[in-house]
Amino acid sequence: MIEEIIENALKEDIGDGDHSSLSCVPENAIGTAKLLVKDEGIIAGVELAEKIFKTFDPNLEVKVFIKDADKVKFGDSAFEVTGRSRSILSTERLVLNFMQRMSGIATQTNQIVQLIKGTDVKLLDTRKTTPGIRYMEKWAVRIGGGYNHRFALYDMIMLKDNHVDYAGGVKLAIQR
Repeated sequence: MIEEIIENALKEDIGDGDHSSLSCVPENAIGTAKLLVKDEGIIAGVELAEKIFKTFDPNLEVKVFIKDADKVKFGDSAFEVTGRSRSILSTERLVLNFMQRMSGIATQTNQIVQLIKGTDVKLLDTRKTTPGIRYMEKWAVRIGGGYNHRFALYDMIMLKDNHVDYAGGVKLAIQR
């Protein structure tokens, strides 16, 4: 599923090429980019970033300094990527978009997990997620210390008010 999401995202974002980079960055240019953290929280998406870079250009080298689920603060360097500059520039926005979203979810999840620490309560997510990237958002919940409840409509029965109302009551909904 991750590979399909990455392929779709690359296709949507890059299409037939990053024309800005193709027009002004020499084909043989080699560079290095660092991911610098801009806030404190829980980082998420480092493993995904590696997969995105390697999917687009298997020759990119990624050095990870901070792994998923680590606490981070402003100025930390999470990783650096070295290789063809065009490849780095073509994938950087996709990596940042996923990591920002996932880190926000992981950080918020972890804050709530810390509040319930020491109880017998588990923090569960819902399937109220963004179409097409649900797996990434649920992955971020796990990174933050929460648990996935159900992924979609097909993997668990969950009777809600609309089902009960339609069936004519709780008993009838359960019987059906």
